[in-house]
Amino acid sequence: MDEFLAWYFSRHPVTASNLGAGGYDHTLGDFSAEALTSRTREAEHWLNRLSRQETPAPDDAIDRDLVLSQLRGSIALASWPDWRRDPAAYLSPIFASMFTPFQQRLKPEPDLVAAAVLRLAEVPGVLAACRANLDPDLAAPLLVERGLGQARTGRRFLTETVPSMVRDNGLRAKLAEAAGPAGHAFDDLVAFLEGFRCGGSWRMGERLYSTLLRERELLGYGAAELHEKGRAAWAELDGRMREVAARVNGTGDWRAAMESLMDDHPPTLEAMRDEYEAETRRAREFVRSRDLVTFPEGDECLVLPSAEYVRPILAVAHYLAPPPLTSSRTGVFFVPYTPDDFTEEQVRQRLRTNSRAQMPSIAVHEAYPGHHWHLSHMAGNPRTVRQVFRTPYFTEGWALYVEKMLHEQGYFDTPATELAHLDCRIFRAARIVVDTALHCDDMSVEEAETFMSTSASLSPGTAKGEVGRYCAWPTQAPSYLTGAIEIDRIRESYQGSLKSFHDRIAGSGGLPLGLAEQAVTASGGGTPEG
Repeated sequence: MDEFLAWYFSRHPVTASNLGAGGYDHTLGDFSAEALTSRTREAEHWLNRLSRQETPAPDDAIDRDLVLSQLRGSIALASWPDWRRDPAAYLSPIFASMFTPFQQRLKPEPDLVAAAVLRLAEVPGVLAACRANLDPDLAAPLLVERGLGQARTGRRFLTETVPSMVRDNGLRAKLAEAAGPAGHAFDDLVAFLEGFRCGGSWRMGERLYSTLLRERELLGYGAAELHEKGRAAWAELDGRMREVAARVNGTGDWRAAMESLMDDHPPTLEAMRDEYEAETRRAREFVRSRDLVTFPEGDECLVLPSAEYVRPILAVAHYLAPPPLTSSRTGVFFVPYTPDDFTEEQVRQRLRTNSRAQMPSIAVHEAYPGHHWHLSHMAGNPRTVRQVFRTPYFTEGWALYVEKMLHEQGYFDTPATELAHLDCRIFRAARIVVDTALHCDDMSVEEAETFMSTSASLSPGTAKGEVGRYCAWPTQAPSYLTGAIEIDRIRESYQGSLKSFHDRIAGSGGLPLGLAEQAVTASGGGTPEG
């Protein structure tokens, strides 16, 4: 595993650095077509080698099978290369490599600036590779347009936003100066993408989609069955919501009830952040008072505005974990601010989809005992490979599982917050339906946006942002409810307290669900129980 991880980190230096591995913060990596193609050949070598590896203990077998699942997924995706289809394959590493270190501040500021200057020098080359590698026959206009929205934030982000995070005047000036050529490179990329004509599809297709579900996620079914699971879950939740809606507005019309609840929202983006911070504190105290989990020492969850560079492409709350290969246990719950060019009405719609009835569910999901607690707790697992690889089918499944678990514990204690909790869940059922239909059937983007805005309480603007994300990130959207259902199933057969179940399964990592079940039932194990 150590040998494999050394190879993996060398090919993914931004990922390695953001995980907290030392020695990788000076480079963005090689984005040439030759390097990206050879990476697949090397992954095949590792797949063959590790497939033959004997394992002396159950936890070693889990580690090996975790890596094998990741390798099989990346090899399968070689037939659907994002680096030929999507500018985000180049933009996201640049943005993450520049923003995350200054946000987390795990090293002295002079060291952070020195590393950033070295990476800035590589930005023109990475963006040149983007221009060279995008294939007009493969790249989809929708994905290029999303990338263009991100690229337009690049110059300001590198020359103003990141330097503004530096406290020392001299270092700030040094960083801003080094960002100049990178800013020009972003200008060139924007001009290129504005004139780039392409005709590829964003639809993955049923064959590859199902392969990823079975071989990377280790689920026992493919896209068609997943689609039906989503429809069945939506119908069941629809019935429950009708009952709760009657206690909100006297009718069974839960959409109308949610519309009225969404009118009660914070007045500004800044007020939204303040209220989310208060709700995060309340969720933490509730979890502690009920003794539902073991809290890791030193955990802290900051509640901050979303980063400027993600605002054009991400319309919902999200989370940045503490780097697990370090001693930090500080994570960030990012509140979904709008881009600067949004109209007053677009801002209002964003506020409506973060109403006061919805905030408790979202804070539980992102912070306690959702993403922040889970990822802080699992950082105590001594197995490095569990820190490096995790699947959204566990991490997002966990965060949705705990929403339901806290509902069972009485956290959503009014009809309004109970209905909003169920709305968060039916939203995830709708995601399953839409994601599978978009990529494995012929649902159009417009039909998907309508479905999301009528089958869950999303504003048209938020629905548009959501569907764009599904087109760019196939198989991720179904992970929430799929994972939550599987974790519930594992819990039903667990012999032990609720707290010990939470500590064990969440402490085992962010494993594919079949491996997570093995980790829970393995005797001895080596996974922390707290």
